Amino acid sequence: MALCCRAQTWTMLAALGLLTCCSFGWCEASRTSGSAPSGSSRQQGLMSHERVKRGWVWNQFFVVEEYTGTEPLYVGKIHTDSDEGEGNIKYTISGEGAGSIFIIDELTGDIHATERLDREEKAFYTLRAQARDRLSNDPLEPESEFVIKVQDINDSEPKFLEGPYIGSVAELSPIGTSVMKVTASDADDPTYGSSARVVYSVLDGEKFFTVGRHTGIIMTAVADLDRETQDRYELVVKATDMAGQMGGLSGSTTVTIVITDVNDNPPRFPQKMYQFSVSEGAAVGTSVGRVIATDADMGENTDMSYLIKEGGELFRVTTDVETQEAVVSIKKPLDFERNRNHNVVVEAVNKHVDPRFVDLGSFRDQTIVRVSVLDIDEPPIFQPAEGAIMEVQEDAKVGALVGVVTAKDPDVKNKPVRFSIDRTTDQEMIFHIDPDSGAITLGKILDRETAGWHNITVKAVEADNHTMASHSAVSIRILDVNDNPPELATPYEASICEDAKPGQLIHTISVVDRDEPQSGHRFYFTLAPEASSLHRHFTLWDVKDNTAGIRTQRSGFNRHEQNVYFLPILVVDSGPPSLSSTGTLTIHVCGCDTEGAIQSCNATAYVMSAALSPGALIALLVCILILIVLVLLILTLKRHRKGQRMAEDEEDMRDNVIKYNDEGGGEQDTQAYDMSALRNLYDFPEAKSSDSGPDIRSLPQWIQATRVSGAEGGGAAADFSLFKGYIRKKVEQADADLSVPPYDSFQTYAFEGTSSPALSLSSIHTLSTTSEQDFSYLSDWGPRFRQLAGYYAPGNPEEEGS
Repeated sequence: MALCCRAQTWTMLAALGLLTCCSFGWCEASRTSGSAPSGSSRQQGLMSHERVKRGWVWNQFFVVEEYTGTEPLYVGKIHTDSDEGEGNIKYTISGEGAGSIFIIDELTGDIHATERLDREEKAFYTLRAQARDRLSNDPLEPESEFVIKVQDINDSEPKFLEGPYIGSVAELSPIGTSVMKVTASDADDPTYGSSARVVYSVLDGEKFFTVGRHTGIIMTAVADLDRETQDRYELVVKATDMAGQMGGLSGSTTVTIVITDVNDNPPRFPQKMYQFSVSEGAAVGTSVGRVIATDADMGENTDMSYLIKEGGELFRVTTDVETQEAVVSIKKPLDFERNRNHNVVVEAVNKHVDPRFVDLGSFRDQTIVRVSVLDIDEPPIFQPAEGAIMEVQEDAKVGALVGVVTAKDPDVKNKPVRFSIDRTTDQEMIFHIDPDSGAITLGKILDRETAGWHNITVKAVEADNHTMASHSAVSIRILDVNDNPPELATPYEASICEDAKPGQLIHTISVVDRDEPQSGHRFYFTLAPEASSLHRHFTLWDVKDNTAGIRTQRSGFNRHEQNVYFLPILVVDSGPPSLSSTGTLTIHVCGCDTEGAIQSCNATAYVMSAALSPGALIALLVCILILIVLVLLILTLKRHRKGQRMAEDEEDMRDNVIKYNDEGGGEQDTQAYDMSALRNLYDFPEAKSSDSGPDIRSLPQWIQATRVSGAEGGGAAADFSLFKGYIRKKVEQADADLSVPPYDSFQTYAFEGTSSPALSLSSIHTLSTTSEQDFSYLSDWGPRFRQLAGYYAPGNPEEEGS
C-alpha cells in the first residue's frame, strides 16, 4: 500500500521524471534506457532493464492550520499495489481524530480534514491505515501507522506570562546597571520559520531605561536617578515575533521599577535656632525641649545621633530612638541669679555613612538651642552650705556666744532671713539663737565629760514667706577644761610574802582622768602625808609614763602581827589648774612557799589549817553526807504517808458514788429517796423517844415504809442517829477540805433535772423492790463497806417482831 501526497507533490515528481511507488515497505522504481538504431545489433544486444530499490517512506502528511475554506481540506491519499482500480478494496483509518476530524474515501483512499486545526492546541495526529477486501472485509495488508502534522503559521503573538513585573534599582546607579529581566513566550513553532523569534523594545520610559533586544534585560539609561525626586518608574516593554520584521505580531507588558534609597542626603535642622525656657528649680534630668533634624533618605539611612558641641557643662542631649529627636535635659542645677540664658550647640550626625557619597559633603548639621532660665522664689542659702563647726569652752557662762550662722536670700530681692533652732535636735534647750543675727548662745551650763559634741539643726526662713525654708547642720565641740581630778584606775590590791626582800616591786598603778587636755595627760605620784608611818615599810617610784611602782622598804613582814597595810597615794595632774586626789592601795601580807608562791593571806585560816589533819577533814565530810541522807529519808516518809491518807479519802462513799457516776432519780423521782434530806443537811430532826417515833417526813420513803410497817407490827422505833452522824461527819470533812468541790456542787449533783425520760438507776431503790439479788457478800469486803452492807442486809423477822 502506498500513501500518496497531495496533487502538487505528484506534479513535482512527474516534472523530475520519476515514477515513484510509495509504500510503507520498500519502493521500487523502474528506469528504461533509450532505444538504439535498428541497424546496430551490438547496441540492441546491450539494451537491458535495470530495477533499483529505494528506501523512501511516505508515512507522514502535512496540513496547514487555521484553514478557513468552506470545503474539506485535502490532506493526502493512501493506496495499495493490490488496488487495480476495480473497486474491490476498501480503505479505512483509525486513531486520533479519525471519523471526526479526518475522513477517508473508502474507494479512492483520499483523506480530508473537516475541521479547522490549531497547531498550538495539537501539533500532530497519529493514525493507522488499513486496506481490506470489500466483500470479505479481510485485511489485505498489515495495518500501517502514519502521522498528520499541523503546519504552523504565524497566528500567535508573544505573551509576557509572568507580568506585570516589579523590579528595583538603587538610586544614583551608573548607566547600564541591570535592573531585571523580562521574558515573552510565543506559542508558534520555533523550529519553523521566524514565527517564534521574539525581539524586545521599550515603548514608554526609554529616556531612563533600556531593554536588551534579544535578552529582555532592563538596564538604566541614566546615572542620576534620584529617589527623593521620583521613587518609581513605569515602563511599557513590547515583544515582537518574526524577529521584528514587517507583519510580525507583538505583545506588551508593564514593568514597575522602584528606586531604592541610599544615604546620599545629610541631616538638616529646619531651623538654625530653637528657643526654650525652664525654671531654675527644675531637677537634674528634667527635659528642657526636643529638636529634630530631617533627612530626605529613608529607613536606616535616616538614623542619626545628637551631641552637644558647646554648652555641655549644664546640659546633656540624648537621642530618642523611636522618633529620632534630640532631647535636651538638665545636667546640673541652674541658677537664675548666676546666668539667665544659655546657648547650647547641638549637632546631628548620620549613623550609617556610605563611603561612596562622602564627596557629596558633610553628613552632619548644627543648630543652636537657647535656654532661658526662669526665676523662682528660692529658700535662703547657708554659708557655708555644708554646715558649720563651732567650739566653746566647757566652763563658758550661760549666755556666752558660741558662734554665728549666716544665710541669705539668693533671689534678686534679697529678702530678710529669720533663724531658729530645730528643737527636736536640742530638746534640753542648751543653746539659743538670735532670730535676726543668727548668733548662737548658751542656755545651760556645759559638761564636756557628759557630751563632748552637740549637733543641732538651724532653720532659716524668709521673713515674709515662711514656706521658703532651709536647714543647716551645726556641730558644736565642747573644749575641755581641767575640772576633774585624776583617780586610780581601779581599787588596787597587792600581796607580799612575809619574807619579801627590800626593794622588791609589789605593784604598778595607773590613773584615769576624765579630762582631755590638748597637750596630753601628765600625772605625778607621791605618798600621802598621812602615810608617814608607812615610809619605813614601803616606798613609791614614779615611772614617768603616768604610772608608778610600789616597792618594799624593808624585809621581815609578819602577818600575825599585821596582815593588811593601807597605803594612801596622792596623784596630781598637770592642770591648769592642777587637781589631785588620794587613792588607797591595799597590801596583804601572805604566807608563801619556798618558791615564793602565795599559800594563804589570812592569819586565822593559817592556824586552822595547821590544826586540821586530812583525816579530820574526811570525817567532817562523812558526817555532812549522813545528815543529807537522813533529811531525804524523812521527806520520803512524809510523802508516802500523805499518799496513803489521800488514797483512804478517795475510798469514802461520796467519792465512790461520783466515780461510778451513779445517776439519781432526779427531782421528779420522789419514790426512791426523799430529797429534803439533802436540802436540809444542817436541820436534821433529833430522834424522838416518844411512842410515835421520830418525824418520818424527812426520811426516805423506803425507810418510812419500814418504820410504818414496824410500828404496825409493834416493833421498836428505828434509830436514825446513824444517818445523822454519818452525814454530819461528811459535811464537816467537806468544809475542812479545800481540795474538794464546794457544797453547791454536791447539791447540783443531787438534782438531775426535770422530765428525764430515763428511769432511775439508783441502787438504793432496789431495797424496796422484790429483787432476789443477794448482797450478803458486802459483809466480806471489810470494815470500810460495813455501813453499806448494813443498808442491804436482809431484815430479820424475829427482830422486827420483837
